[in-house]
Amino acid sequence: MAEETKDLRERAEAFGVCFRRLREEMGRVIVGQGEIVDGVLVSLFVGGNALLEGVPGLGKTMLVRTLAQVLDLEFSRIQFTPDLMPADIVGTHVIREDGRGNRSLVFQPGPVFSQIVLADEVNRATPKTQSALLEAMQEHSVTAGGETRKMKEPFFVLATQNPLEMEGTYPLPEAQMDRFLVKLSVMPPSRDELAEVLRRTTAGESPSASKVMDGEAVREWMRFVRDVAVAPPVTDYAVRLTLATHPGHEFATESAGRWVRYGASPRAAQALLLCAKVRALLDGRYHAAFEDVGAWALPCLRHRVLLNFEAEAEGMTADRVVADVLASTPKSLS
Repeated sequence: MAEETKDLRERAEAFGVCFRRLREEMGRVIVGQGEIVDGVLVSLFVGGNALLEGVPGLGKTMLVRTLAQVLDLEFSRIQFTPDLMPADIVGTHVIREDGRGNRSLVFQPGPVFSQIVLADEVNRATPKTQSALLEAMQEHSVTAGGETRKMKEPFFVLATQNPLEMEGTYPLPEAQMDRFLVKLSVMPPSRDELAEVLRRTTAGESPSASKVMDGEAVREWMRFVRDVAVAPPVTDYAVRLTLATHPGHEFATESAGRWVRYGASPRAAQALLLCAKVRALLDGRYHAAFEDVGAWALPCLRHRVLLNFEAEAEGMTADRVVADVLASTPKSLS
């Protein structure tokens, strides 16, 4: 038993070393945005998709490109525009002619058939095109022409979106929002960070990141993360946090009852526990704690809480509702 515990501790430490190497290598290109980088890396190791929201010019696309640089994985970028069609994403059948003049229908895969897919400005496309990503994000497969084709693992969709108040944006359907493990809000840089961005990008060569790990290493760590222990009371805490966002439920908070139309789905509780497991490993522990769950409440819940019309009229935000849920939900009922 002692030997097994020692081995788990050593593997947890090794995971932390790999995580920090990725973070440091990405830091050669990305200035600041530490929480965003960590959120993307956590999504990577639990096999989830991440949504990055912020105004244009904050480096969201560069961050995803840098992630592709540090990982030896296939990368593709889809620029979402109003005229983009579903076939432009998943692919379509084309007529191909061989040397003898024989013609046949052949499936031409779209850019979604990669391992890291950057869905850039995803909310600038129409809902019909946005929905083309749904199956790939959840099932890691695409059905086209009556045939289902599996994606190469590991597979991640990292999407960027502009705030809905900006021109030419379409709100993502609730079903698609729920497919994102986390939603990360990208904030403008500080004075010092902006000065460092200018220093790196306006003089000499542009910085670049080096490869740190390949797909097999990523898959191995993904399996390791899933095996992290979670005690029943911690699991119950994640459950109660999720249910507290449902108006009318016994665990619902006052703010949820007043401002929320629909609460978070079961995927929210799954996201809370998975992210908590990674946070525990980074702290050198092989078991998730209450604090690990609470630390990820905002990224995991904010995009899964649908506010009512009264909330919109009063200027209430999902972030404030989630913050109240976190503050009002006790860690333990005992």
